[in-house]
Amino acid sequence: MNSAKNAQTCVPISMAMCAPDKPALAGITLLYQDETLLVLNKPAGLLSVPGRGPDKQDCLSARLQAFFPDALVVHRLDMATSGLLLMARGGYAQRTINHAFATGLVQKRYVAQVAGLLDPDGIWRTIDLAIAVDWPRRPLRVIQADGKASQTRWRCVAQDAQSQSSRVELEPLTGRSHQLRLHLQALGHPILGDALYAPTQVQAMAPRLLLHACALELVHPQTGAPMHWECPAEF
Repeated sequence: MNSAKNAQTCVPISMAMCAPDKPALAGITLLYQDETLLVLNKPAGLLSVPGRGPDKQDCLSARLQAFFPDALVVHRLDMATSGLLLMARGGYAQRTINHAFATGLVQKRYVAQVAGLLDPDGIWRTIDLAIAVDWPRRPLRVIQADGKASQTRWRCVAQDAQSQSSRVELEPLTGRSHQLRLHLQALGHPILGDALYAPTQVQAMAPRLLLHACALELVHPQTGAPMHWECPAEF
């Protein structure tokens, strides 16, 4: 998804676009299913997995497991983030997909609306800033030199002079908690609606966090065929 070689050789066996005719399961849009994996469009405001406390048990994994008892978690999206989320069906698929994530074989792309005007030149750049747990304020994270290595590729694709904001595409090369939100804040362009890391005036610019997982690509764990899904953001 981030190289000319991949673009030329990836011929997906399934391309699922986020569309109203896809089946909805307890408020979640199911984009693709087979015997090995499920691909869903997670709405903003829904946990990926259960949290601590009885008030945090409603989540995407619990809702999905009511329909697919063998569905298992392989990655997460922040509660405030919307977009493509993958679940494995059964232990073998989970182990295989977990390995693909751990070795960088799963490619993800996000889109975000950020504060400030950036040059929409479409050139990919990399943010390379280590991230650590902010222990006094956990579960928040902080940019810290002795934290875990964290890299994000990004490019600006459009700007809105009226709202003084820009649209960026993001490809996380590592998978740290809150990585995209922190890296954009460190860049000086926090995400609109970010209640955790943006200043008050930027939080107020949107009713939700304007961050969406819009594309996902991996090799099918059973067939070995390349798979690709896209789901455009609603903002």
